[in-house]
Amino acid sequence: MLCDVAESGDRIYTVRAGSPRLLSVQTLRQFADLADRYADGYLRFTSRHNVEFLLSDREQIAPLIGALAGLGFPVGGTNNAISNIVHTQGWVHCHSAATDASGIVKAVMAVLYDRFTHENLPAKLRIAPACCLNMCGAVHCSDIAILGVHRRAPKLNHETPPRTCEVPTLIASCPTGAIRPATVAEKASVEVVQEQCMFCGNCYTVCPSMPLNDPENDGLSIWVGGKVSNARSEPAFSKLAIPFIPNNPPRWPEVVDAVVNIVDVYARHARMFERMGEWIARIGWPRFFERTGIPFTRYHLDDFKHAGLSYARSTHIRL
Repeated sequence: MLCDVAESGDRIYTVRAGSPRLLSVQTLRQFADLADRYADGYLRFTSRHNVEFLLSDREQIAPLIGALAGLGFPVGGTNNAISNIVHTQGWVHCHSAATDASGIVKAVMAVLYDRFTHENLPAKLRIAPACCLNMCGAVHCSDIAILGVHRRAPKLNHETPPRTCEVPTLIASCPTGAIRPATVAEKASVEVVQEQCMFCGNCYTVCPSMPLNDPENDGLSIWVGGKVSNARSEPAFSKLAIPFIPNNPPRWPEVVDAVVNIVDVYARHARMFERMGEWIARIGWPRFFERTGIPFTRYHLDDFKHAGLSYARSTHIRL
């Protein structure tokens, strides 16, 4: 549960605590008091909603961990463990979400709690949900990604576009050119080419006459193997593992089971310090599907396998 880092020639001991998404003034004061007492006043909040206390005295580590535990904050998420989950806004706050976010995070982390508080994985493991293809989370570069997916094109109300939408802006919002001007019942409107729609929801962002949410067909997909680190191999994008899982709130048992299965298989078979994507690259995708028991379908065929070659995504130099 401790991560040693060198800083300015001195040894700094970092104690990381998982924090709730919304911090009260009382909680902030508690963290500040703990930082003053044990860490010379130094703490920071990470992008994954962890709180890190930076200590210069090793003897203060155990008392700080005890104090955090007494306040109900788990300590972990460092080294070869799961860190807190980055997630997007979900049904409550986002107009284009295909699923919830915080509910899925709570359900997944309730089962993987031990993987946060104990360093019992081959390497660090990042999990991130995003609620739609716009991916305002970190799903494209996480070891395991939970991505909400729409499967039907927007339902267009032809009566309201002239009053609610700027048609040129609406057409320009579509990344695949699936929206085109049309006249319906002698009124200016648009039409959607179904075959070109990628269900991203950009159109609804600029035009409320084109809602995309569909409770019966929206769901989730699981992606694996992404990472940002340059440590042992260049950064990698996540790739599809499970194309569709139905929404089943409030606990999303199918999603939880899928994520736990992948984590457990990775923990048993990966080498020490091997990230999820590095493990898959070593054993090959056929063996990954075999060991996890995930069926391979036509949706796994990747038409964009050369896309990564067009991005300058690495600091590695080949001589």
